[in-house]
Formats: sequence, structure tokens, C-alpha cells
Amino acid sequence: MLRKDRARSYKEFNDEDDDDEGNTQSHGFFDDGTENLDHEEPNGSISQDDDITDNSSSRRFSKTCLKNVFTVVLIFVYLLLTAVAVFLAYQTISDFLVKLKQPVMSVTYKEVDSFSPPGIALYPGKAQLLSCKHHYHDYIPPLVDPGTPQEIDCEVTRVTYIGPFTNQTGKTALVFRGPSDVRNKELIFMQFSHNETEEDFSAITYMLFAKYSDLITSTNKSEFMRDCERNYSTWTFSGGFRTWVKMSLVRTSGKHNEAMEFRQESAVVKFNDKRPEQEQTNQLFFAVFEWRDPYMQEIRLIVTANPWSAMAILCGVFMALFKAANFAKLTIQWIIRMRKRHLKNKARELNQVS
Repeated sequence: MLRKDRARSYKEFNDEDDDDEGNTQSHGFFDDGTENLDHEEPNGSISQDDDITDNSSSRRFSKTCLKNVFTVVLIFVYLLLTAVAVFLAYQTISDFLVKLKQPVMSVTYKEVDSFSPPGIALYPGKAQLLSCKHHYHDYIPPLVDPGTPQEIDCEVTRVTYIGPFTNQTGKTALVFRGPSDVRNKELIFMQFSHNETEEDFSAITYMLFAKYSDLITSTNKSEFMRDCERNYSTWTFSGGFRTWVKMSLVRTSGKHNEAMEFRQESAVVKFNDKRPEQEQTNQLFFAVFEWRDPYMQEIRLIVTANPWSAMAILCGVFMALFKAANFAKLTIQWIIRMRKRHLKNKARELNQVS
């Protein structure tokens, strides 16, 4: 009968995962337990079989403790990975929303053979236009009789309108057709004269806008100039100097509209006035306008947030969370199974001893 119990117990314990060694030692303990329960050595010490049983029980206890520690470590690693995955998901969503709300600027340069002639609006006030000519290849011939009216070889349009920022104050603008042939370095050279004794400061204000043809084709030139003054910047050049203005065009594309803007570099050279002293009371102004280079700068707003990359990262995060949850589920099941096995073995040992 005892052999049948041993065979049946061995078969049940052999179906478990990794506890064969401990179960075999437990059966050895139960085989000899009834025979040596009250048996002691003559000198009063416990028998050798009892020592073996105690050693196997200690090893089994150590193995169980080691497995429990390993399980706790695995759970801690799972919690750590879960926290990292949640933080990565939060950071990915936050970065996507920030990039969506804050687009970046992309700057490109487009090379052209020629520009559309810009509009050069000058506000001379009481100054008189003496000459205006087109030249090429950065060459301006020597001045002949400066301060006297000369040939005006430019297309000029006079526009009178009420300024957008002044209270019903009339303004008169001389709008010149600017240079266009940037490859041959076309420039326009202007000369003005003004009596400097009438004002404290002598300067002429000018403004640049994108296309001279827009003014020509406009049905209301006064309103067109008002809009230009409202949207474009103004600069000045002083008397007694030659101001050389090099223009560059910037096109900015926003979310809903497009804007054109001029940027400029200016160089100022003093004019050596060789006129008679009585004629020098009239201040002379010299201005040169040309394109800086054959490149038009284009600025675009680009949204760098890529929904596909964010979705890919989130999918990876959720997959990691799913794997971690599955691992935690298997770990908990393993702990429960080991606990039931331990209780079952302990109850079986107690039943056989009794």
C-alpha cells in the first residue's frame, strides 16, 4: 500500500514544471518517516535520515526564497518599463502638439535672370528732380554740370494722395520704374536739388514696392499708394552724399496669405562739391538703385510635426505595454501556481506524517 502511494505521488509531482528534485527528496522523507519517527540513536542524537531530511528542506526553502526574490525583481522591472513607456507616449504627444502649433521657417533662394521692375517712390517735398538715367555694369559716368537740369531718361509717375497715418495731409510721390536686368547689373541714377536754408535737416524719403506695373494697372493710384505706405517700410537718403542702394526681394508665404518685402544695403559716399560758392546753397542729392544679386529669397512656414512618425512611436509604446502586461500576467499566474504547489506539498507531508 505504501508503494502505491509513493508511485501515485511521484506521478502527480512529476507533472509540475521544475520541482522534481524537491519532490523526490520529499518522498524519501515520507518513506522513512513512519519507521524512524520515534527512533533515536543510543547517545540521544537524531538519526542520519533526519539530518538528510533537514538538509533537503533547507535547500527547498532557499530555492523558494530565490524564486520569490527573482519574481519581485521582475515585477519591479515591469513597473519601470511601464513608467518609461507611459512617459515616452506623453512626451511624443506633447512634442507633436507643440510642433503643430509652432511651425518653423524654411528659407530657400531662387535664382532668376531678371526681376519685375520694382516701384521706387520718392517724396522729394520741395526738392527738384534734375536728372534720372539707367546705366549698366555698375558704371556711372562722371558728372557734367552737377546742379543743373539734365536729361530724364526714366519712366516716372506722379501720384498725389492723402497719407494713411496723417490727418488729411496731402503727399506727392514720384514713382520711378526700377531696374530689372540683374544679370547686366542695371541701375538707375537720380539727382535732386534742394535749398537747404529752408529746413533744419535735408533728406529725401523713399519707399520700395514689389511691382511698378501694379501701380500702372491700378484704377485708383491714390488708394494703391496709401496701401503701399501702410504695408511697406520707408527709408531716407541725405543731401551732399551719393547713396547707393542695393535691393533684395523676400517673399514670405504664411498660412493664409503671401507677402513681398524689400531688404536693402546702402553705401554712402560724400559728394565733392566743386560749384561756385554762391551755388552751393542748393543742396544736391544723389541716389543709385540696383539689385544686389540674382537671388530671390523665399520664406515658408513648415509644420515639422509628422503624424505618421508619432503614430509609429505610439504603436511601439502600446505594443511594449501589451507585452509587459502579458509578462506580468504570466508572472502572477506562476506565483499563484507555485504558492498552490507549496501548500499542496506541505499538506501532503503533514497527512503522511500523521
